[in-house]
Amino acid sequence: MYIDLEGVNLCREGSISILTLLVDTPIHDRRVCLVDVHTLGAQAFNTAGVLAGTLKDILQDETIPKGFFDVRNDSDALFAHFGVALQGVEDIQLMESATRKTTASRKFLNSLTKCIENNLLTSLGGKGLASWKLAKKKGERLFKAEHGGSYDVFNQRPIPEDISSYCIGDVQYLPELRDRFCTQRAYGWRDLVGEESKKRVAMSQRSDYQPHGPDRAIAPWSKEQNTLLDQWECVPPPCDDFDESDDDWYDDSPTSCRDIISSWD
Repeated sequence: MYIDLEGVNLCREGSISILTLLVDTPIHDRRVCLVDVHTLGAQAFNTAGVLAGTLKDILQDETIPKGFFDVRNDSDALFAHFGVALQGVEDIQLMESATRKTTASRKFLNSLTKCIENNLLTSLGGKGLASWKLAKKKGERLFKAEHGGSYDVFNQRPIPEDISSYCIGDVQYLPELRDRFCTQRAYGWRDLVGEESKKRVAMSQRSDYQPHGPDRAIAPWSKEQNTLLDQWECVPPPCDDFDESDDDWYDDSPTSCRDIISSWD
C-alpha cells in the first residue's frame, strides 16, 4: 500500500485532514481511498474492520510494506496526534536518491514531481505527465498562499474535486516509481534504504524534531553509505580478452585457413 497525508501545517504543531491510501495487490485491482481524518478524528485509526483489525494496526504492522514519499512529517503528525508509530515504511524519496550513480549526484533530495519527470516520462508520455501536473497545479492554487489559497481547504467538506484529484496524484504513481527503483537491486541496497527509512520515522518521533528547514533537502547518506552506493552503482568496463597490446597474451594456435587445414594433415 501507498500512503500520503494532507493537513493544515502537517506536523505535530498542525493537524491531519486527509489520509490518501492506494491499495495495489495481485488479488485486487488498484484503488485509492481518501480517509476523512478531519471529520473522523481518532475513529479513523481505531475503528475495527470486518476482520477485527484497525487502520492503526495496519500502519504499525512491520510485515505490511507501506510506501511513502518523504515520510517525515506524515510520521510526525500520526505519532503526535494519534499515537501511530509507523512500521514497515519504504521511503520512495530515499529510493530515488540511492539509485543515482555518484556521491555528488546524491547530495540533494528530489521532489515527487522531479522524480516522476526523470523516471516515468517514457511510460506516461507527454500527455500523461501534463495531465498529472495539471491536476497537481489546480490543487495547489486552492491552498498555496501565493495563489490566494489556504490550507484550510483540506478541511472543507465535501472535499473539493480539485483537492481530491490533488491527493490522488500524490500516490498515483508511487507503485511505478518503487518498481523502477527496486528492480534488480541487491539485498544490501534494499537493507540500506530500509534502515534509513526507519531512521526517518524514529527521528520524526523525537521531541527535538524540526518539521521545516532548508537542511531537509539534503540527503541523509553518510560517507560510508555513499561509498557502498558508489560501489553498487559502478559498472566496470567490459574486459577485452583479446587486446593485442597485452604483452602477456600469446597465441600459438593456427592463424589462417591453410594453417588450420595443415594441422589436420
